[in-house]
Amino acid sequence: MTALQIKNFTADDAAAAKTWPFQEAKALIKRLERVKKDGPVVFETGYGPSGPPHIGTFGEVARTTMVRRAFEVLTGRETRLIAFSDDMDGMRKVPPHVPNGEKLSEYLQKPLTDVPDPWGSHESFAHHNNAKLRSFLDEFGFDYEFVSSTDCYRSGKFDDTLIRVLERYDAVMDIILPTLGEERRASYSPILPVSPSTGRVLYVPMLEIDADKGEVVFEDENGEKVRTFVGGGATKLQWKADWAGRWFALGVDYEMSGEDLTESVRLSNRIVKALGAEPPAGFNYQLFLDEEGKKISKTKGNGIAIEEWLTYASPQSLALYMFQNPKAAKKLYFDVIPKVADEYWSHLEKYEGQEGAKALDNPVWHIHEGKPPAVMPPVNFAMLLNLVNATGGADEEVLRGFIRKYRPKASEAEFAETAELIKFAGRFFEAFIKPNKKYRAPSDKERAALGTLSTSLKKIGDGGSEDDYQTAVFDAGKAQEFENIRDWFKGLYEVVFGQEQGPRMGPFVKIYGAAAAAALIDDALARE
Repeated sequence: MTALQIKNFTADDAAAAKTWPFQEAKALIKRLERVKKDGPVVFETGYGPSGPPHIGTFGEVARTTMVRRAFEVLTGRETRLIAFSDDMDGMRKVPPHVPNGEKLSEYLQKPLTDVPDPWGSHESFAHHNNAKLRSFLDEFGFDYEFVSSTDCYRSGKFDDTLIRVLERYDAVMDIILPTLGEERRASYSPILPVSPSTGRVLYVPMLEIDADKGEVVFEDENGEKVRTFVGGGATKLQWKADWAGRWFALGVDYEMSGEDLTESVRLSNRIVKALGAEPPAGFNYQLFLDEEGKKISKTKGNGIAIEEWLTYASPQSLALYMFQNPKAAKKLYFDVIPKVADEYWSHLEKYEGQEGAKALDNPVWHIHEGKPPAVMPPVNFAMLLNLVNATGGADEEVLRGFIRKYRPKASEAEFAETAELIKFAGRFFEAFIKPNKKYRAPSDKERAALGTLSTSLKKIGDGGSEDDYQTAVFDAGKAQEFENIRDWFKGLYEVVFGQEQGPRMGPFVKIYGAAAAAALIDDALARE
């Protein structure tokens, strides 16, 4: 069993914590002071099962969980996290990249739970993706309750909410209609009937509304007028009203969402107030950017998938990335991974010596829900990348040998952490560093400095300190009178490592060995 760092915190510690999850939790407390709610406080995240869960799904659930745990520490109150699937939405188009997609075209506009599973493993298309969502959340150890929109509508759980919408129909329409174009306004209804003849979700106006009986009249696709009770799955709410209706029916107290839904949040807040309830607390987080600073799009495929991140770094590093500045647009591409991976270990190292609010504000407290591990690897990700780079591969035994010399007192538990890091470093090297290596010949000044450095390292030997080796590097550059010492380091990295940036040489030589580092330089000088 992994050793954990479990600390006790007082109410004053929590009140003094300043990180954004605690700020969000404090805003939620103010909302609850107005609502005066008994029972569990409800947090919610939403999922559209038209496709599998993705890195944004992870981010929303992870961030919501961070606020939830901060709220629990502040208040001691019981909480729930609902993972809600909008699986009664009509299928608007056949999703790309599904098997036998042409066979799904006849199911357009039918609830996703009525669309066959093209993979043939589940009851429906939505059931397939819902299962993927639950498996996805379980894999990361999230504590949640799965709730299906279809189940809520067809079981009658949303009946009272649908009737309330009928009772406040004009108020809801007054909120939504000004946001629509003239043509859409003519046919808009917050309530969408499900055709009894085709099973499709219909975007048609209501011809009659009877709030007392909970009934509506609409024209079906075959031209017949249909009178139906709104409950039991005969109707559903349209998008913005649906979001507000969900908050109303489930008593949601907190839900965050992406900045692209900012206007939808405003409208849904107004609608839930019109229904007679208080909107949940929450905020709009910024969306991710690709390497060129453009917004990531699932259809363009210009970002990084969660499977790709987890190929090169741990789930904990991804959770740290989600923790950092959620209200700022951030670059989400492969080159951010090594930096974030090492920031995680840096925060974990600091946590051991922190108490009170400082410990609560450490990202690892949020990432591990108050129970960070106690074991650190003896070297970080960047150093492993440098070793893999220097040795040309991720042979675990070879790398363990270097690490053992550098950290002779490292425990087997610490080496166990390193084993996973070595795999990550090897994959990252093969994918992003090795293909981009560009060695060049040294200038005369660089050749002289590299020769001096090689001689110095051999003279110092493997018993020197990091400072000894770092000083030797600086002295070799100064001896050749580089006007800017950065030019010397850039030349060193390009000639010896085949890249513009490289390791801090003192620690690298200490772990790699002075003789081995000198040989690396000699080989570079002999390279044609």
